[in-house]
Amino acid sequence: MFTGIIEELGEISSVEPLRDAARMAIRGEVVTADARHGDSIAVNGVCLTVVDVTGEVFTADVMKETLDRSSLGALRPGSPVNLERAVRADQRLGGHIVQGHVDGTGTLLSREPDEHWEVVRISLPDGLNRYVVEKGSIAVDGVSLTVAGVDAEAFWVSLIPTTLALTTLGAKQPGDPVNLEVDVIAKHVEKLVGAYGLGGRA
Repeated sequence: MFTGIIEELGEISSVEPLRDAARMAIRGEVVTADARHGDSIAVNGVCLTVVDVTGEVFTADVMKETLDRSSLGALRPGSPVNLERAVRADQRLGGHIVQGHVDGTGTLLSREPDEHWEVVRISLPDGLNRYVVEKGSIAVDGVSLTVAGVDAEAFWVSLIPTTLALTTLGAKQPGDPVNLEVDVIAKHVEKLVGAYGLGGRA
């Protein structure tokens, strides 16, 4: 599990295409400091399992399902990526519960700079709108953000200078894809309500 609080801005070192998969090497000084084989590290919001660690670089295998559902397939050597290690049980939950299971990709539609923040509007894939609510949480490329507003086709967030400077969201431009993970609690509530009805009992 992750919290959506990015630990560092890393970089793709190499991408090796495999049959129905890819092996990625990712550079990150902070996340590799104590990384071991089998650990989980979120890369742009996607939970990957560490295969090997060499210095400040770890490798991970990315299966076809992940490449199809996320924007990881578009990454190339030199691409910046948001990195976060799995949260420990004794840490503060600074963001929200993020599983690293991307629900789909959105497209950055617009950026509107203001004096102290920037409003970014992002499209919503079909079927995800019902899980996104104003003042709720959403992970965008692994970054825990508060939804400032939402309509039928998109949502928007306000990004503070720290987020702009320390994550990939500062450099994203209109037309760029971003990974989206909606609040898992909303999905569980929907399933329970559907199973038992609004007036039913568990």
